[in-house]
Formats: sequence, C-alpha cells, structure tokens
Amino acid sequence: MILSMTGYGKAESQLSNRCLSVEIRGLNSKQLDLNTRIALELRDCEHEIRQIVTQRLERGKIDVKVELLTNNNTLSSTTPRIEINREAFQRHYEELAALCTEMQIPTDNILSSILHIKDVQQETGMTELTEQELSLVTDTVNRAIDEFIAFRKQEGAALQNMFSEKLDAITKLLDEVEPYEKGRIEHIRQHLESNLQKLSEQTQQAIDRNRLEQEMIYYLEKLDITEEKVRLTNHIRYFREVMEQTGNGVGKKLGFVAQEMGREINTLGSKSNQSEMQILVVKMKDVLEQIKEQVLNVL
Repeated sequence: MILSMTGYGKAESQLSNRCLSVEIRGLNSKQLDLNTRIALELRDCEHEIRQIVTQRLERGKIDVKVELLTNNNTLSSTTPRIEINREAFQRHYEELAALCTEMQIPTDNILSSILHIKDVQQETGMTELTEQELSLVTDTVNRAIDEFIAFRKQEGAALQNMFSEKLDAITKLLDEVEPYEKGRIEHIRQHLESNLQKLSEQTQQAIDRNRLEQEMIYYLEKLDITEEKVRLTNHIRYFREVMEQTGNGVGKKLGFVAQEMGREINTLGSKSNQSEMQILVVKMKDVLEQIKEQVLNVL
C-alpha cells in the first residue's frame, strides 16, 4: 500500500492548566523539508521534537506547529524577561575598550556588540518543564504523527485506486492498437509494390528482386511494434507490483517506471504511420501524464 506525502495530523493534551496543541501538515518534496513553530516555553523540546519527526516521517515538506493555549483557546502570553548580567557586561566592556584603545579603533558600536554576547543577556521568568511534562510533549507529538500517517494512508489508497484506473486505461488503449497493427504491415507492403509497378519496365528488370525483398523485410521489421507492446505491458505489471510495496522510496520507483512507460509509448508513436494508431498513442500519453503528476505525491 502506497503512502501519500500529503497529510494532516493534530493532537492535544492538558499541560499545566493550559492546552498543548500539536499540528502537523505535509506536502510533497524530494527530500525532508522540516519547518517548526514551537511555543517559546517549549523551545527546550525543539531538538527532540525535530528528531522524532525526522525519524518517523522521512520525506516531504513538513510543517510542525506546537502551541500552548489558554482555556479560551487563545495563545499563552507567557513572555520571558530579559536581564543584563552586570558583571559579564563590565568585564566584556573593559576588555573591548582596552582593545579599541590599543588598536585605535572607534568605540561607537561597542555597546551593541557587548549586548550580542551570549552571557550578557539572561532570560528570567520562564519555568522549566518537569520530566513528566517533557514526556507528555513528546507523547502528544507522536500522537499527532500517528494521525498524520493515518491521513497519508488514506490519501495513498485513493492514489492507488487512481493509478489502477489509469493503468487499465493504457492497457485498454494498447489492446485497441492490435486491429490496426495486423493490416498495417500488409498495407505498407502493397503500397511499396504499387509504387514499384509504376517504374518503367527497364528499371524493373534492373532491380535485384532478392535484394529488394531483403530490404523490404528489414524496413517492415523496423516498423514492427511487438517488442514495444511487450515491454510496455511488463512496465505496467511492474508498476502495479511496486504499488504494493511499503516504505520511503516507492514514489521514486514509480517515477522511474513511468519514465520507461513513456519511452515505449513514444516509440509506438514514432513507428505508427496510421492516423488511428497515432490517436491511440496520444491518448496513452495523456493518461501517462496524469499518472506522472500524481506520482510526485507518493512517499
């Protein structure tokens, strides 16, 4: 069963008289493109949250939003207070001022430079989460991921049904080629013979009939589409087999198989010299393009 890269999952828990909300959205991407928006109070969990999402979701453009809501579903307004570490500030100031004097550098921006040093500014008013609360956060993230994966499976099932219908359509169109194929070779042979009859009698006598027959056979063999039909049928069968596989990488395999199907259909088109066959080939290409568009959404 294939999985779609499109998905949505949400989970909530009660955390310190507030509602912890985890929301995950996903779209198709060649690699894992992870974007997180995490409440300030929970930023100590960011590394662990990213690690969990990376291990379980593997691929796609993933947006993770972790919020703390009050009872009336508004965002928590807890904000840290910034305090200046005076000792660190004075120490850095004296060192930088002395360096500027020694090197004759202006001290205009020395204050702003000091404020960007890590140990000068300190955040206060933030309450660290307990081990139990941290465990609750990761559990909620995992439940949101479970919902997200369930959504992916549901979307994947719909994609698989669509692919099966499109493959059936291509198979049906390929079967419709056969009636035209049987009379096509004979028609080409008769057309060549008719053109030869129009040549002068002297020219006809000068023609090596054996060599002509060999060249005609070679030409007609080049127009034969049996191999292309067999290969296209095998590609369709393998596409169905790959759809039954699980895990990351199925979408890439399906993309490769679809490319091979396109090559065989293009060769059919180049060898067909009947308008009816060319119309069928155009229809095959149209169906295949629909498959290629949706393969991009497969994990």
